[in-house]
Amino acid sequence: MSKRTARLRHPAAELNITAFLNLMVVLVPFLLMTAVFTQITVLDLKLPPPGALNQPQPDEKPYELRLTIRADSLVLSDNRNGLIRQFPRRDGEHAFAQLKTALKQVKARIPEHTGITILSEQQTRYKDLITAMDSARSYRTRVDGEWVFAELFPNISIGDAAVEGAK
Repeated sequence: MSKRTARLRHPAAELNITAFLNLMVVLVPFLLMTAVFTQITVLDLKLPPPGALNQPQPDEKPYELRLTIRADSLVLSDNRNGLIRQFPRRDGEHAFAQLKTALKQVKARIPEHTGITILSEQQTRYKDLITAMDSARSYRTRVDGEWVFAELFPNISIGDAAVEGAK
């Protein structure tokens, strides 16, 4: 009987959510206005079509520029003359500024060529791969008093580098 009388004396409490809703009405727009949305950049990579290895190859191979990212250096080469230039790693970082200068020189010799293949070893840092892609794609220059991006080699293909010393 005591439980019954206790229920009669204390009626069920109403849940007052008005204050909570007022807080949400103010907080949600504030969070949406101040949120920093992540900007994602997508690169259009040229991958070989399926079965490309089985197709007959022409006698004259087209010019192919390659950048190999090694643990200790960056190696710029092509399929006609071989090694163009090698950039050793200094102070724990790759020499991307020197690479960009060399790529400008290559572009001056063959302005119609727009493709480069970037080969990287298995343990290559993601940051180094992206920096190599950015270095190969374009460079900033001043034209008529304005800073613009000039095209280097925007058609980028990526792949795995061969193990050094392998035949």
